[in-house]
Amino acid sequence: MKVIAVDVFVLKTPLDQPFAFSQGWVHQRAATLVRVQTDNGLTGWGEAFAQGLEPPEISAAVIKHALTPILMDRDALDINVLWHDMYHRTRDYGRKGSVLAGISAIDIALWDLAGHFYSQPVYQLLGGAFRKNIQPYATGFYRIKGQGEQVRLAEEAVQHCEAGFKAMKIKLGFGIDDDIAVMEAIGRALGADHGCELMVDTNHAYGRAEAEKLGHVLEEHNVRWYEEPLVAEDIEGYRELRRALSVPIAAGENEHSIYGFSRLLDVIDVAQPDVGSCGGITAARDITAMAQSKGVMVNPHVWGSAIAQAASLQLIAALPVTNHSLYATQPILEYDRSSHPFRQDLVAAPWVLHEGMIKVPDGPGLGVDVRMDTIERYQVASQ
Repeated sequence: MKVIAVDVFVLKTPLDQPFAFSQGWVHQRAATLVRVQTDNGLTGWGEAFAQGLEPPEISAAVIKHALTPILMDRDALDINVLWHDMYHRTRDYGRKGSVLAGISAIDIALWDLAGHFYSQPVYQLLGGAFRKNIQPYATGFYRIKGQGEQVRLAEEAVQHCEAGFKAMKIKLGFGIDDDIAVMEAIGRALGADHGCELMVDTNHAYGRAEAEKLGHVLEEHNVRWYEEPLVAEDIEGYRELRRALSVPIAAGENEHSIYGFSRLLDVIDVAQPDVGSCGGITAARDITAMAQSKGVMVNPHVWGSAIAQAASLQLIAALPVTNHSLYATQPILEYDRSSHPFRQDLVAAPWVLHEGMIKVPDGPGLGVDVRMDTIERYQVASQ
């Protein structure tokens, strides 16, 4: 099954209402999608995660100019061989960021292709599903003004609960005092017995001292995890923070491959590889095995389109629990509830929340049918 074509699609659409996370203002939704075609007529889809405020054209250029020549006329089923070939041949200028995101997109597409070739979902190719229904958690709490929005954010928390979400992730990192005001407002709005699990993400807004100060406040709110309190490079800072706090520390969306995670896994409690940037499903599988050996829970990060969500669902289905017990903590799916037309409109049968859970697609590959009309509507350039 030889690769005969690799097509890249850059999608963009402006937001009617720009919003902010701690690192800046988001004015558009963007995605870098890849389609790999083979000589037997099969097609696989993948996505490169446009990290933070990253222009999607960067990973698109990587795929077109650096990775496509490696893939052409190669056997699409040689997924592991191709992953290492792509990594080693870009190692001198890659290893992180957009290059790994490009590799991720190709890798996801190859797993999708393999699923279609064998008529099996990706989770089956990974060894089977530990779960076929996955609890999603609502990601949101972005700012539309900046500071002083605790009343609106508290109302949003109530809306997530009323929509059936049993967990939600609160975006902080807008100043310690403002963060505390937000947490207190949400706590009051939900009430003591709301039964909704909370997580917090500051998107590495702080240094060690401020991160620890906020962490002690979060201990009082019994959050499931404290995400990205520091930049990914500050390994020693993570080590100190983990020792100082009782709240579990999570990180990994800004780390890449087993080589990057090999150090990070020693200083966190929850690893969050993003399948669209860590190196794809292949790298996420390897990171999971390494995390298992260190007793670190894996809970993938995802902020992409429906393709990234579909790949994450397949991966989460196949994730073993870290600490086995009758009532072991299960991984959950990040479900961004902010405006994003490349999610529900991109696939023919988008998944829906049912009784607080999302069913893992059981069709071949990623289990989705991509709508070309949506791609044509939002495509800004042929790469």
